[in-house]
Amino acid sequence: MTTSPTAHTTPSLIPDDAAKSPLQAPPLLRRMACWLYEGMLMFGVVFIAGYLFSTLTQTRNALDNRHLQQAFLFVVFGIYFTWFWAKGQTLAMKTWHIRVVDAAGRSLTQGRALLRYVLSWLWFLPPLAAAGVYSLGSGETTVLTMGWIAIWAILSRFHPQQQFLHDALAGTRLVHHKPPAASKRRR
Repeated sequence: MTTSPTAHTTPSLIPDDAAKSPLQAPPLLRRMACWLYEGMLMFGVVFIAGYLFSTLTQTRNALDNRHLQQAFLFVVFGIYFTWFWAKGQTLAMKTWHIRVVDAAGRSLTQGRALLRYVLSWLWFLPPLAAAGVYSLGSGETTVLTMGWIAIWAILSRFHPQQQFLHDALAGTRLVHHKPPAASKRRR
């Protein structure tokens, strides 16, 4: 008696929810933990870029060339995120097993990654613009920004694929991604 290859099943190493749809968004808590970790890693990028800017412009006072330095950091962040998102993941995303792909599940082009970067500023620009218009202090601006971020994150729960608004607008999505090497070690 022979059995078909489909008669025997081996237990899946992929969680049931990820097995249902390979393009399913990771849980909101994991995405936000990745977001916070990314923010901590960006301190290193800011330090190196700020040091480079200050050295090249011979800036002696932190308030000199402030707007030019902010523009420089915006460009450096854009290069950082566009580069890594076009490759699929930043270091924080690798740590939290998250990958960014386009709506069809393919790797991002540089153009789509750049669009996602520009649209991701929706996390910060509305509260910062409001703080500027209403001349809010730093404490009020922080509370307003944290509240906006919480609302922005919670709104992803209402999206059909649980994606953030900037991902939906950019035609991208965050998905669960377990690297092949990690699953081989468990066997």
